[in-house]
Amino acid sequence: MAQKIVIVNTGCANISSVKFALERLGVTVDVSDDFDIIKAADKVFLPGVGSAYAAMRSINGKNLTDTIRSLEQPVLGVCLGMQLMVETSDETSNGQIDCLGLMPGHVARLQAGELRLPHMGWNTVTPLESNTLFKGISADTYFYFVHSFAVPVYDKTLATCEYGQTFSAALHSNNFFGVQFHPERSGEAGAQLLTNFVEM
Repeated sequence: MAQKIVIVNTGCANISSVKFALERLGVTVDVSDDFDIIKAADKVFLPGVGSAYAAMRSINGKNLTDTIRSLEQPVLGVCLGMQLMVETSDETSNGQIDCLGLMPGHVARLQAGELRLPHMGWNTVTPLESNTLFKGISADTYFYFVHSFAVPVYDKTLATCEYGQTFSAALHSNNFFGVQFHPERSGEAGAQLLTNFVEM
């Protein structure tokens, strides 16, 4: 029986590109902000681009916060979607913003030194251990990034990347997974990662 794959309609701009990437793999995808449809999914994607403040305002405005927190099936946050999974973010004009709190952690501006922000383009990702999300993907494979904020490396880090500092390229806690890069823009490696998640 075909899986029900749902992308949470967060109102962010990269929803269609994630949807097309999944459809290229032969997966049928719904985009929804309906509680019942999201809850009934086998796998859930949480996309996001732009600022944490705008994304959380949209999620809270759609009353999706408690729905996302209550999910028990595998959930994959993509780019900003990953950052929204932790507790707080500095990506606001005044202090910190509360995120979804699906796992501990904090989002801070990248300490890139003399390197330009945003961190944009291809960079290598190093999984910290053997795991299902990176199955069939060798260490130091290139993925595509666009971001100025990141989650420092800590005990929920699944993979790392270097850009002025070492940061979390992927996170995992219970049924929640997140990737800072854009798998939908990362060629064969991105397609493999999406396949790995769908097949969990």
